[in-house]
Amino acid sequence: MKLKFENFVLLIILIFIIPNCEGQDLKNPNVIFIVCDDLNDYLGAFGGHKQIKTPNIDRLANSGIRFVNAQSNVPVCSPSRNSFITGVYPHTSKDFGWTDLKEQKVLKHNKTIMRYFKENGYLTLGTGKITHGKSLEDWDVWGNKLGNNYGPFYFDGQSNISNPKVPQPFSSIGPIDGSYGRLSDAGISKGVKGETGWVYGWTKSPFRYINENDRDLLQDELHAEWAITKIKELESNNLNQPFFMGIGFVRPHTPMHAPDKYFEMYPLDEIYLEPWIENDSNDTFWESNFGHRDLKGPKYYNMLLESYGGDRNLAIKHFLQAYMACVSFIDAQVGKIINALDQSKLKHNTIVVFTSDHGWQMGEKNQLFKNAPWEESTRVPLIIRLPNNQMATEIEQPVSLIDLYPTFIDYCKLKGDYRINEIGGKLGGHSLRPLIENSEWTGPSGALTIIGNIGKNTTVKTQNFSYRTKKWRYILYGNGQEELYDHTKDSYEWRNIAYDKEYLNIKKELYQEVQQLINKFVDE
Repeated sequence: MKLKFENFVLLIILIFIIPNCEGQDLKNPNVIFIVCDDLNDYLGAFGGHKQIKTPNIDRLANSGIRFVNAQSNVPVCSPSRNSFITGVYPHTSKDFGWTDLKEQKVLKHNKTIMRYFKENGYLTLGTGKITHGKSLEDWDVWGNKLGNNYGPFYFDGQSNISNPKVPQPFSSIGPIDGSYGRLSDAGISKGVKGETGWVYGWTKSPFRYINENDRDLLQDELHAEWAITKIKELESNNLNQPFFMGIGFVRPHTPMHAPDKYFEMYPLDEIYLEPWIENDSNDTFWESNFGHRDLKGPKYYNMLLESYGGDRNLAIKHFLQAYMACVSFIDAQVGKIINALDQSKLKHNTIVVFTSDHGWQMGEKNQLFKNAPWEESTRVPLIIRLPNNQMATEIEQPVSLIDLYPTFIDYCKLKGDYRINEIGGKLGGHSLRPLIENSEWTGPSGALTIIGNIGKNTTVKTQNFSYRTKKWRYILYGNGQEELYDHTKDSYEWRNIAYDKEYLNIKKELYQEVQQLINKFVDE
């Protein structure tokens, strides 16, 4: 039988072109893992703020799986990252606060996901803020210096200070949490060591800023450029080895500085503020459980309002403008990386995961920080794009960052023990693959978040837990106090119905689910 010319051409394409596009065996997909810091649901694809402009992340979401009820395991940087990078619940490891991963008494006996990939033959590449401490030995190739991740900071000739344009008393908080604004706010920075002007980070390396067209790249821009370079190198080298690439963007974490054009996307007088009620915190128990501390959430909120003469709308608009500018700035960096990937043959064998370590309270319940048990602090964006996937899928089942580790194991067929030895903590999550492939979900009906009660004598029983199902948010404090919110009627979590008689049975069921999750992985 003669082969038609058109079929012959097709056969040639199948033989030569398609293998080159796929590059590697689909049994061992590559992974690009992108983590932001302090990013709540202010993304177009997640509907957190109606004015936010994030076309690149939205495009990623529209070609992948969007988990709209993903939750952080701990709404504060260090324990959150320690948890999802090891797959161990904080109440399992007793990692309630700011402990270096390599020093934590349980987690130091667990393998980070990078190390686990490495032991399974993967090339591991990383840059930016992925862990909240040094774990460089887990990476085959590392990008930019850790000391320069935060910032830029403004250097006054003696020390790092807040952006000079930030009003008092808020600027007195310092160069990290007390600083936000345009790069141009501080004027010209010549990039000469020891002179006043912007510096990169803790290293105080000089940062040149003359104008928007004549400046050094910001830290997150450097991380994006590094990732793009590595993608091109991996493609050109044709390595017969899968890779795991971690990219940790610091923004929108404070200090919230970005190029002017991103601030111009959000004119101050046009910024929309979400509905708010003044006495929203009156029926909550957060402060009564943490009142012995210098609580940053209400403290920062009150200081911001004081800095703008008590005008809440004006104060929140200034802060929100900087936050959204930084989100759009990060969106641009994510876009560069995804474009580089999609223009390469690696696209056809690479899983992309995008998320954040936790959210951020933007004035809700009079809070301007994280480490709170409510939606804006615990909810995080989570997008997973599988190779060659082109369809947008939305999953409402609440999941948490603890589920990423077993998901990586499942899709990448990682083998061996995830622990270094038996002292290491048990994996607490469930693979998200059944949800992605529309099969039976065997995980819990809700996602568990711990708001750590930090101290030498604290136990799991004294911790505070927030539990999110599709319909409910249930909060159980260490002293037994409770909050309950019905998200079908109260998406802003304004009314605590935990002590309404008609919800006692619901509360009892949720309490039992929380206890089951805690007790499953805890040996006090």
